[in-house]
Amino acid sequence: MPSATSFLTKNEALRYPLFRNYLMQRFGIILALNMQSAIIGYYVYQLTHDKLALGMLGLWEVIPAIGFSLFSGHFVDLKEKKMLIVQCIAGYILLSAFFVFLVWPGLGHSFSSQKLLWLIYAGIFVGGALRAFLGPASFALQGLLIPRELYPNATTWSSTSWQIGAVIGPLLGGFMLALGYKTALITVGVIELVALASIMRIPRQAIMKKDKEPISKSLGEGLRFVFRTQLVLAALSLDMFAVLFGGAVALLPVYAIDILHVGEIGYGWMRAAPGIGSIITLGILSFVPLKKKPGIKLMLCIIGFGISTIIFGYCGYFGVTSWGTFLGVRMSWGFLVAFAMLLAGGMFDAVSVVIRGTVLQVNTPDSMRGRVAAVNTMFISSSNELGGMESGITAKFMGTVPAVVFGGCMTIVVVGITYFAAPMLRKLNSLNAEKPKEV
Repeated sequence: MPSATSFLTKNEALRYPLFRNYLMQRFGIILALNMQSAIIGYYVYQLTHDKLALGMLGLWEVIPAIGFSLFSGHFVDLKEKKMLIVQCIAGYILLSAFFVFLVWPGLGHSFSSQKLLWLIYAGIFVGGALRAFLGPASFALQGLLIPRELYPNATTWSSTSWQIGAVIGPLLGGFMLALGYKTALITVGVIELVALASIMRIPRQAIMKKDKEPISKSLGEGLRFVFRTQLVLAALSLDMFAVLFGGAVALLPVYAIDILHVGEIGYGWMRAAPGIGSIITLGILSFVPLKKKPGIKLMLCIIGFGISTIIFGYCGYFGVTSWGTFLGVRMSWGFLVAFAMLLAGGMFDAVSVVIRGTVLQVNTPDSMRGRVAAVNTMFISSSNELGGMESGITAKFMGTVPAVVFGGCMTIVVVGITYFAAPMLRKLNSLNAEKPKEV
């Protein structure tokens, strides 16, 4: 069994106290937001029993996430990153209070179902706007807390903290649903307060971009950098389309309620499964880092992600008759297949996250981190919600199972296109952290 000294030798980024505080903040806010997403998604489906309404949750988050990202990176590069994150978390705390109001007996329930749904969409819209600033600020701050040569290891741990939050959030959300929506959403706010306390322990950092310029020129430089750097563009595009077409998670309430009949706790376990798989992979990568041919490994893992999505789509055909309960879940072969495929998808996706994150950190000049991270938000983060919208729309017109299977097939097609269109990615031999030229 590896000793603590051996562990820290292979994970030197963890020796930096400021980086550890950053990880705690990142874990806390992702835990809270994933928990809130699971709760709100389940609430909306119980309120409407409409698959399209689930897809619309993604649409109302992606509109501000993309719209504000067009200029958020410009402001992130000019402002101090720690205080930007503080302001974003404070906004999320107020948003949690708004959602608590909507589900509070005698208050939010005084609205009609349709008005309540539109108020939820409004809250989701605000959350998307906050994320457009939180993502770039978080990405830029990480690069200021540790030496450049530790970026690959730091990216692994940053992804690990994100994935642990993504696992525990939906799982805790599923369990808390049994106590009621009000209690569950209050818990979200408490966790966000803990994240706020963690980021407050980090001192203000230097602002790397001193010269001010017209916002149009600043935005253009960020976009030009991404589109002229084939390696960055290929990694972002491949991940974006994989997430876009593999957005089966958005339809999990349908699988939990209508197909597998596993209820709130089963829903929580399925929402957590991709994150559990990611944590397993990231744990392995902390001891066995990616060294040889990461580009090819990235493509193979996204193919695996597509295959696991296809099999998940058919999970109901493996049998939904219960043969017992375990950890509060009504067990069936269909549920086990669904959980296993979501777990496998998370394992494959973790490799993609580490490679993409390292490529961005290594190849981005310090003065452009905010703008490049904003483009990343437009490409990747927003594709989660667009994927949810795509799944909701296709499920509405094609049916739930065909929609999921179609998404998995399209993910594999995207890998094939990228293989021929981006030779630099398939020929990538290492993730060495060489300092990029300033633009």
